[in-house]
Amino acid sequence: MYSRMLVLQFPKTEVEKPIVCFLATDFDLTFNILKATILPRQEGVMVMELSGAKKDFNRGIRYLKDRGVHIQPVGQDINRNKNKCTHCGACTAVCPTGALSIKRPEMSVIFNHNKCSVCGLCVPACPPRAMEISIVGNPIVK
Repeated sequence: MYSRMLVLQFPKTEVEKPIVCFLATDFDLTFNILKATILPRQEGVMVMELSGAKKDFNRGIRYLKDRGVHIQPVGQDINRNKNKCTHCGACTAVCPTGALSIKRPEMSVIFNHNKCSVCGLCVPACPPRAMEISIVGNPIVK
């Protein structure tokens, strides 16, 4: 499975067409729309995660480009809001890379940003929602 976060910019001539739906039906891709601004007769912008077999993914990207859609990869980051963190340790149980750990004997949560793979498992696991996924510097999931 191949997966990428993308920003799609739709020309105003294409915003009223179900282009994204065709990614699922014609190219066997799955998508998760994270944010979209699509208005009639105006340029549209959508942030989405697109997933599927690499061959299908590449075919889907070619289809979008052929329709005049401008595509940019998205930078993604995980941050811990120190003011919200209660140091409960729930995030450490789901972190596959050890980026989140408990410092003993203080029992405080330590976040090693360099070890983080940005898998996002810590976000729903965090009861006070101190873990945040940011895309291009803007928090989108809290």
